[in-house]
Amino acid sequence: MLIHYIDDAVLDAGEAEEPAETAEREAWDAEMHERGILVGGGVLRPPRETSTLRVRKGEVLVVDGPFAETKEQIAGYSILECADLAQAIEVSSRHPTARYGTFELRPYWD
Repeated sequence: MLIHYIDDAVLDAGEAEEPAETAEREAWDAEMHERGILVGGGVLRPPRETSTLRVRKGEVLVVDGPFAETKEQIAGYSILECADLAQAIEVSSRHPTARYGTFELRPYWD
């Protein structure tokens, strides 16, 4: 899974992507679909619309917003089917968001 992290200030600005970046992202998506690598994904709503849930000692605790001591928040995810970590790094490094965000590459349990 390719997890997209973007600085919350950028996410909170709520600015739409520039047309050039939208075209780049759509081209990346199309290429990865064609190569059989991108098999799913999605974009998440901004952190301000988040609820965080925990259960402690049988009590359900719900808090508005994320609880993260970081400026970067998860903005989206892509499900990749790659031969190995090297291929995942190669395709992820070409994603337009890599220029200003951070990606976490995390394998699924088999």
